[in-house]
Amino acid sequence: MKRYKKEEPLSYTLGASLTFQLLEQRPDLAREVVMHPRMEGETAEKAQTLCKKLGIPFSVSEKPFNILSPKENCFLIGSFEKFSPALDTEKNHVVLVSPSNAGNLGTILRSCLGFGYQDVAIIRPAVDIFDPKTVRASMGALFGIRFAYFDTFAEYASAYGQERAYYPFMLQTDMPLHKTEFAARHALIFGNESSGLPAEFLELGKPVIIRHSQLIDSLNLPIAVSIALYEATKDRL
Repeated sequence: MKRYKKEEPLSYTLGASLTFQLLEQRPDLAREVVMHPRMEGETAEKAQTLCKKLGIPFSVSEKPFNILSPKENCFLIGSFEKFSPALDTEKNHVVLVSPSNAGNLGTILRSCLGFGYQDVAIIRPAVDIFDPKTVRASMGALFGIRFAYFDTFAEYASAYGQERAYYPFMLQTDMPLHKTEFAARHALIFGNESSGLPAEFLELGKPVIIRHSQLIDSLNLPIAVSIALYEATKDRL
């Protein structure tokens, strides 16, 4: 195992619970598991037994932890092959325009999976979904998500926008979230953490605003996405 690089074909799960998520949900992607020499007890036995059952190489070494997680309380690391699933044209989508924070993206993936949105479109420039920080923040949700990157929103719309209603979340609109009726097939669209969506999205679909008090200027992006997902699914979950 070596330091993570975006251009390399592998990424890593840093931590025991996340590595078990990999082994249990996507063992087909797992390539190797390394355990820290200080790890012991039932968790260590479970990891070794599961890897043996699945035929995944297992070893005990401290070196990978010094490279990949030197300052964290991490005792189990899994390496896995990057994957690129296609979006489901029949399902509702979350579209993220230029997300820039790895932790935020991971948290959003977890919320999406929690509210039944398994399809996420990401518009470049954007953070790497396979960055170990993103993987860890997703708490394993990455392995249950279908995602795809696009160079422009127009590229996404051309591939998946047919008969799909758009709901861009913006401050420059009077339509509050709680009064919005969502179409059967739709895409919830969110902008960058600092700048939001460009003005041209006001002409796209039905812009929506999440109202909040004047004591803050905006909501954190993962929180805004989670609120939107809750409101869009409250009648069916």
